[in-house]
Amino acid sequence: MTLQEPHKRGYGSTLRDFILGGQDGLVNVLAIILGVATATNDIRIVLIAGLVATFGESISMAAVAYTSTKAEEDFYKSEVEREKREMKEMPDEEKKEIHDIYYKKGFRGSLLNAVVNKITSNDKVWLKTMMAEELHLYKEQRGNPLKSAAIVGFAAILGSLIPLIPFALFDIGQGIAASIVVSVLFLFLVGAVKAKITVGNWIKSGIELTAIGMAAALVGYGLGSVLGVAV
Repeated sequence: MTLQEPHKRGYGSTLRDFILGGQDGLVNVLAIILGVATATNDIRIVLIAGLVATFGESISMAAVAYTSTKAEEDFYKSEVEREKREMKEMPDEEKKEIHDIYYKKGFRGSLLNAVVNKITSNDKVWLKTMMAEELHLYKEQRGNPLKSAAIVGFAAILGSLIPLIPFALFDIGQGIAASIVVSVLFLFLVGAVKAKITVGNWIKSGIELTAIGMAAALVGYGLGSVLGVAV
């Protein structure tokens, strides 16, 4: 009769937000600065464009994280209110749903009736059971919108700076090469760590994430080469 336990949901959500922000920040800024570098051959313009993209990307990603997490929170709250209303207005139907849920789990006869009566005798337990077993929604799944926005925004800044820093240390040619190398290493590392912590082949995950990032970078590099003007 134990409800499904949402193992480490908070940790998983934090990891997801950090990877999302870092990956997007790196990929987007890498594509932009490679395009600008090949189009202008001017370190100063590359750095300015990179910094503008870095903070623009972090603010944008943080805003998206906030609104999406807030939407999930609002949806959960609306479903809670709907279930409360149904429990009050149509208790027999809601009890029947509890009965059907545990019948499918293999409970029968007096044991099934005892389970249903026990759950529905406590409104909080009843509501939590309906949310988890019928709707598969858990209070622990909800992220904190401000926390999510902060993590994604901070990670986006860190990710964006990775391909940009080489241009502050080397000339254009060396900067492009170094930026690509460190970006490849970081993307592969993030993909591998994600697979190790969650589920999957760490080599495959690392290669997939790297391929996605390099594909975007190639587009930026190609546009810069073809246009030959400031992006």
